[in-house]
Amino acid sequence: MRKDVVVIGAGLAGLSCARRLADAGASVTVLERAKGVGGRCATRHVDGMPIDFGVVFFHGSDPAFVKAVETVHGASVLEGWPLRRHDTGRPCQPDAFAATEKRLAYVEGVSVLPKSLARGLDVELQAEVMTLAVKDGAVHIHTSQDKHYEAGTVVLALAPEQTRRLLESLPHDEPEVTAAREMLGLFASVRCVTLLAGYQRWSPEPPWDVSYPSESPVLALISNESTKRPERKVNAIVYQASPRWSRAHFDEPVAELEHAIIAEASRLLGPWAGEPAWTQVHQWRYARLDRGNELASPLLLSLAGGTKLGIAGEIFAPGGGLEAAFASGTALARRLLEEPR
Repeated sequence: MRKDVVVIGAGLAGLSCARRLADAGASVTVLERAKGVGGRCATRHVDGMPIDFGVVFFHGSDPAFVKAVETVHGASVLEGWPLRRHDTGRPCQPDAFAATEKRLAYVEGVSVLPKSLARGLDVELQAEVMTLAVKDGAVHIHTSQDKHYEAGTVVLALAPEQTRRLLESLPHDEPEVTAAREMLGLFASVRCVTLLAGYQRWSPEPPWDVSYPSESPVLALISNESTKRPERKVNAIVYQASPRWSRAHFDEPVAELEHAIIAEASRLLGPWAGEPAWTQVHQWRYARLDRGNELASPLLLSLAGGTKLGIAGEIFAPGGGLEAAFASGTALARRLLEEPR
């Protein structure tokens, strides 16, 4: 099947790019290896309660991004969340609490934003792209389900490691591809082990929205998800391990990860935190990039036969994080729309 553009990756970078292109009349398909859109904008429903276990709130100062997060159809916005911050540890995005930043969350969970961007787009889930090839004036895409797609332009909106792997499938005599592949080799994603924990409704509840433990060797963030949910049957807390701890323990058995995080939660919050009613572990292999790992703009490479390859993501806009991912996707779409056909 032939498309004007195929976007690989349905995080905010890929969806913002696809949304702008589709709104301009382009024929766009989005391929995503996961079961849902959003990437780190991830919400899991447990006992009917939404729990954000990747990004736990949005923040930004770019007018286009702020407008996008404030105007999601059908979402109940929690202005300023988190309103109560505990401890002095370092957030992954230190400027999140700057006076110039707009902060908010949603009662329904952060995944409502990517779902809103994806509404009306041609999105194929559980479609893992294995190889790219350029022939007959098109980029050919092959997935693990043995499906085949063709497009004049392909956008890679993935973690640097995933993008680099796909670039390896292209001819090594393409100078722009070689340069991009070597550049991406300089970047590495940060891992994060995350634990979702549910407590009985009558259990103690922290008197804050988020905590950044300053002296914990294990945890970097604790999100009191219950404060986002006016109607809930349980109290829910999300524990995110630090990059250093996650890197050292990432491949350990899930039971050992759970035990270590719950033990640290009990030490920090009290014995009640060591007795959850249920837990779930999630391992983010590509959680985010360190601040400082960023470029000025997305890449647009010219390939054989007049085909194009765009590369977007949080490293391709200043500031990092979701705001940068969104900005890089829209900037790449703008460049593509300005290209002569």
